[in-house]
Amino acid sequence: QVQLVESGGGLVQPGGSLRLSCQASGFAFSANTMTWVRQAPGKGLEWVSNINGIGDSTRYAESVKGRFTISRDNAKNRLYLQMNSLKPEDTAVYYCAFGLSRGQGTQVTVSS
Repeated sequence: QVQLVESGGGLVQPGGSLRLSCQASGFAFSANTMTWVRQAPGKGLEWVSNINGIGDSTRYAESVKGRFTISRDNAKNRLYLQMNSLKPEDTAVYYCAFGLSRGQGTQVTVSS
């Protein structure tokens, strides 16, 4: 049974940083591409970033490129998203995803 548990969200001022984590279990984590998506208030899901199984290939949405960094620790079955230079438009619930599975999400609010 796939389980994904996100953590690390919170309230941060514009220009600040947060690091999100996702603890994965129930599947072959190191063999699979992992994804971060987000959902802003009143909007649909937006793809943010993904990383391949061994962590040497990453992709980013244009809206976060140069500010966010995705990474993974396969020994710990953990996925990360380092978010720097945060903007109010980054406010959303952030989910890690594998296939059609998502966790419960972690709220990120960027506001002064």
